[in-house]
Amino acid sequence: MRIGLLVQDGCFTSAVASIVDIVRTAELVRPQVDPSLPALELAVAGPRRRVVTGAGMTITAERTLRELDDLDVVIVPALGTMTAPDTEAAIAGREGQAVVRALGTIDPDRCRIAAACTGVFPLAETGLVDGRRVTTTWFLLTAFRTRYPAVAVDLDSMVVADGPFLTAGAAFAHIDLALSILRGISPELAQHVARLLLIDQRPSQATFVVYDHLDHDDPIVRDFERYLRQHLAAPLDVASAARAIGTSRRTLERRTRHVLGLSPLDIVQRLRLERTDHLRRTTDLSTEEIAHRVGYANAETLRALRRRQSRQPRPHR
Repeated sequence: MRIGLLVQDGCFTSAVASIVDIVRTAELVRPQVDPSLPALELAVAGPRRRVVTGAGMTITAERTLRELDDLDVVIVPALGTMTAPDTEAAIAGREGQAVVRALGTIDPDRCRIAAACTGVFPLAETGLVDGRRVTTTWFLLTAFRTRYPAVAVDLDSMVVADGPFLTAGAAFAHIDLALSILRGISPELAQHVARLLLIDQRPSQATFVVYDHLDHDDPIVRDFERYLRQHLAAPLDVASAARAIGTSRRTLERRTRHVLGLSPLDIVQRLRLERTDHLRRTTDLSTEEIAHRVGYANAETLRALRRRQSRQPRPHR
C-alpha cells in the first residue's frame, strides 16, 4: 500500500507529523497484527526537494508532484492558514496551484484522495468533489461554501467518506483521517495503533464548534445569533425571533441554511447545548437549574436534546 503525503511551504506541522507517525507505527506493528496485510510505504511529495512547514520544520520530499502515478492513497494536509484570505492566497500561490494541478491529474478510480482541515480547499479547487459530500475546518465553513457551492459540507462528522474521497475536520482531525485510512486496510490494525498511541474516538467535530468564531458576515444570521444569546433563558419561537430582528421566518431559514447549513431551530438547540456545557464547566448549578437557564422546563428535556443531538444526523446542504 503506497501512501503519498503532498506538502507545500507553510503547511501545518503537526498535521504532517501526526500522519507520518501513525502510518509508520502501523507499519511497525503490521507483522504482529496480520503479516498478510500489504506493507505500508509512506512517501512525501512536494513542489521542491525541501519544504518548510509553518512552524519552521524542514521536510525532505522524496518525490516531485509529477511522481504520483503509482500511489494508492494521496493525502493533502492542512495549509497552515487560519483565515479565509490567507487560505485563498495559499491556494492561488505558485506552490498552491502546483498542488491543485497535481491533484487534478490523479485518477480517483485508481487512487483514493484524502484531505483534512484547510487541505480540503485545494482538493475542492480541482472540481473533483463537486456534487459530493466533504467536511473541512469548521471556522472557515462560510468561506468554503462560498468558494465551492457545488460541494456539500457535513460539519457534524470528523471524517467523511464519499466514494474515493476521504476528508476530515480541523487541525488534529488529521489523526482521525490517518486512522480512517488504516481502518480501510484493516480495522484490527487501526484499533491496535489507536490503543498504542492513546487515540480516543471522536466521531464529530460539531462538539468543538464555537459559533461566535464562524467566519461569516451575513447580517441576518449575525443578528439572529445575537438575539438568541440574549434570550436563551426564555421559550423561543423562531417566527417571533425573526420578526424581532426585522426579517421573516422564511428569509431567516434560507439565510441560516446558506451560511451555516443549519435551520434556525438547529442553531437554537446548539447554542443551548453550548451554553449548557459552559455552565457545567464554570458553575455548581444542578442540571435542573441549568435547564431553566437555557430555556427548558426541566432537566429531562435538556437530556433528551443531548441524546437526540448525539445520535441523529443533522441536515446539510
